[in-house]
Amino acid sequence: MNRFYLVTHPKSLLAASLALCVLCGCKSKDKEQRDAAPQPAKVVQADDMNLITLDSKDVPRFPVVQAGQMEAAAELTATGTVSPDVSREVPVISLANGRVVDIRARLDDNVRKGQLLFSVQSADITNAFNAYQKAVNDEHVANKAYVRADDLYQHGAIAQSALELAEDGEKDAKADLEAADAQLKILGVDKSHLGSVVHIYAPISGVIIGQNVTNAAAAGVALSGSSTAFTIADLSTVWIVCDVYENDIPKLQVGQQARIRVNAYADRVLTGRVSDIGPVLDPSIRTAKVRIEVANPGMLRLGMFATATFASTRKTTFAVVPADAVLHLHDRDWVYVPAGGNQFKRVEVRAGQMLKGGRQQILSGLQPGQQIVTHALLLETAGNQ
Repeated sequence: MNRFYLVTHPKSLLAASLALCVLCGCKSKDKEQRDAAPQPAKVVQADDMNLITLDSKDVPRFPVVQAGQMEAAAELTATGTVSPDVSREVPVISLANGRVVDIRARLDDNVRKGQLLFSVQSADITNAFNAYQKAVNDEHVANKAYVRADDLYQHGAIAQSALELAEDGEKDAKADLEAADAQLKILGVDKSHLGSVVHIYAPISGVIIGQNVTNAAAAGVALSGSSTAFTIADLSTVWIVCDVYENDIPKLQVGQQARIRVNAYADRVLTGRVSDIGPVLDPSIRTAKVRIEVANPGMLRLGMFATATFASTRKTTFAVVPADAVLHLHDRDWVYVPAGGNQFKRVEVRAGQMLKGGRQQILSGLQPGQQIVTHALLLETAGNQ
């Protein structure tokens, strides 16, 4: 039987020994570095989601401070929607009854005053123009008769009563002519151009917020359906209509200013003025409609949700905390307060405006003098590990 023997050279054995020593040394150094690094806080899980229990030796890592206080005007917040100013809404109608033969505008279009919107073919136009032409002819004949009667009277050929009769006929003919001319103007007809089509123009500049006609549809005030073909609104100034609870109504007054924010432009703050406080309450939710007039810089669109903030005339005491003590989570504001021993409890608050020196106002949920954790995010992170 053949046997094989492994013969190791002395130099190879020495090299292997040195490599083993280096490896052991590296592992020992890594262990020392891990031991020297700060260990994460040990958290004991509790049934309450808002309660965090730390290991007693980790509690000093999360210092607490007392909430300060400040006096400021109390603020009232209400939600509402952007609506058009009804005094800036103008309906577009056709007084001539007939059929729409051409439409030059549609819903949501921006239009200028005097811009052609649509055209209507109407028998009313033909009848009115016919009446006008007859009135012109009758007035012309009556005028000739009056001139001839006056000449005859001056030469003693006719009595004064005959002259007065001719004069009366002339006045009646002029009255009929003026009425026929006014009828054409009301219908929007240019009397210098005979035709059966009347053109309807925009009475103001603005946005078309309502449309009730289409091509070949009926139009006019005497036909079935809506007589308003279009509704144009001047949106340079709009309303924010808010619901304010009954108990908060005494805090508001007409002429008071309000800060307006909309969800689409959360970083923009607009200023409005309370123009009306509704005299009638909604019996189901006990709120009144409060109307705020706001100059529209062009970004406000009808139907947008808005938040209005009103400043009260009376001052109230609020808590003030370091900004890092407030945790913004799930569209809510929270702070951590000591709950005894090595426990901390997460409490929901309503945060207010930022103040100088890295502080933040707390509108509700926390009283001045209460203790809170200075760095809520660090404690929240430790609780999630």
